[in-house]
Amino acid sequence: MALMSKLVLASAVASTAAFAPSSSARASTALAARQPIIAGNWKLNPPTVEDANALAKAVAELMGDETCAVDGDGDMCTEVVVFPPYPFLGSVVEDLADVGIGVGAQSVFAEAESGAFTGAVSTAMVESMGCEYVLCGHSERRTVFKDDDAAVNKKVLRVYEDGLKPVLCIGETKEEYEAGLCEDVCKVQLAKDLAGVSKEQAMDLVIAYEPVWAIGTGLVCPSDVAQSVHKTVRAFLAELYDQAVADAVRIQYGGSVTPESVDELMSMPDIDGCLVGGASLVAEKFARICNYVRA
Repeated sequence: MALMSKLVLASAVASTAAFAPSSSARASTALAARQPIIAGNWKLNPPTVEDANALAKAVAELMGDETCAVDGDGDMCTEVVVFPPYPFLGSVVEDLADVGIGVGAQSVFAEAESGAFTGAVSTAMVESMGCEYVLCGHSERRTVFKDDDAAVNKKVLRVYEDGLKPVLCIGETKEEYEAGLCEDVCKVQLAKDLAGVSKEQAMDLVIAYEPVWAIGTGLVCPSDVAQSVHKTVRAFLAELYDQAVADAVRIQYGGSVTPESVDELMSMPDIDGCLVGGASLVAEKFARICNYVRA
């Protein structure tokens, strides 16, 4: 999104450690609270299906049976999902099925379910491969592939219509961050991207806050700053819907998450998980992130 003045943004809103896994159990949360969710976005990696299978199997071996939805004491374990490239979806689903790690698609074509759309992939196709989630509005889709908020909104609505769950990515550029527009940018994206989404649908929403300036740049978003943005996003969801939706929606942090940063991030009250990029391509690093320890 190009840099906009606070006035324009306000108007738009108004209108719409060691890398090995910890020996202790993954942090759990009360059943009535939000279930933590850690996701790995593989992007355009790895190069071959053999490499994808090896990565998935390595993650499965390290995670064991810790990816349960609810443990024996009635507390929820962390939900874990990976987003491989399209050609690897089927085999990765098989590799991870026995340990309960979910698989999602990195994007979908929203205009139609079938037809003369060479190179497109539909929600029905990825669902038939075993996907439950779809990334919508990832920063690279917005910047590299020019998905604007209207396009992102169409994807979100299509994902819901076909029974899948969106992981809606929002976040500001470095230019917008330095201009103090972070919260306004996130509000605009939320208002536009969720247009037409009902309260009932929004209860299953996952949001990933991605400070674009902290993705693959070496720059770090401090955990307290990330928490502040997450709190703002949750408060704005209450304005768009109500407090019940705001309390139910899980909000991930995505911005060069590492084994060294995850514990502090996951200790923040409004950070419900992480969307992991590069570190998800190293099984030991990703397993350690999934086995975060809250302070």
